[in-house]
Amino acid sequence: MDRLQSLQVFVAVAEAESFAAGARALGLSAPSATRGVNALEDRLGARLFTRTTRRVRLTDVGRAYLDDARHVLAQLQAADDAASGAAITPVGKLRITCSNEFGRIYVMPILTSFLDTYPDVTSDVLMVDRIVNMVEEGFDVAVRIGPLPSSGLSAVRVGQVRRIVCGAPEYFQRNGIPQTPADLQLHQIIAGTPVSPVSEWRFGRDMQDVVRVKPRLSVSSVAAAIDVARQGWGLVRILSYQVGPDLLERSLQSVLEDFEPEPLPIHLVQVEGRRAPAKVRTFIDFAKERLRDISVLN
Repeated sequence: MDRLQSLQVFVAVAEAESFAAGARALGLSAPSATRGVNALEDRLGARLFTRTTRRVRLTDVGRAYLDDARHVLAQLQAADDAASGAAITPVGKLRITCSNEFGRIYVMPILTSFLDTYPDVTSDVLMVDRIVNMVEEGFDVAVRIGPLPSSGLSAVRVGQVRRIVCGAPEYFQRNGIPQTPADLQLHQIIAGTPVSPVSEWRFGRDMQDVVRVKPRLSVSSVAAAIDVARQGWGLVRILSYQVGPDLLERSLQSVLEDFEPEPLPIHLVQVEGRRAPAKVRTFIDFAKERLRDISVLN
């Protein structure tokens, strides 16, 4: 096994945390993968994995080496893509990460349209409500909601969302409309995590106005919390994009708009900048125009 293939095996085993699964991902046998990693360790003079009968874990040296190995393989893939035309023609697998609800409502329809337009592209999407390290986890594009920290990543702003409190018109007919954030203590609250804190909600442009709330119902699913609010049971605090159609159809009504915090920006983020392969650059261009055309995101 040559050095390049040993690197590929090392990365596959590290990502799968298994020699057998890593080998399957590359179409190799488990003994071949073991020999490849052993040869790499011998060449480096260092252990990359701690092996047990049940699990394979990276050593400290292995974790540091993994980033370098991914970078080497990515650079080589970029060189191959350029030679084969992928730098100008969208081909290959596009890996995207985004939050669950935003991905379900907005990213998936755009992505499937993109795949229909570019049949030589496939896609792998991770929808998770956490910030994914794009470099370490090997993603091409991320949809980020909120201020971006300083980094070497390239970002394109495509919209914004508000943190709103809303309920059904029937609820307000029965219970009245809160006029200030403090009035929420008199209302029936639904807490939908992770968007809504369980014990306190912050208001005002600088988010200095803190109201402690006591939810009657806490639920881990944002979609379920919204469904309960639609039924007129209580008030929920969510991001405006999650109820865009409801607000337009008046099945839900937002309140306390004068007390809302600053809107949160939405960005499409990618790693390679202008050197990104065509699949990434083309998707960014394709998605940004469609996201900017969505009224509830602007």
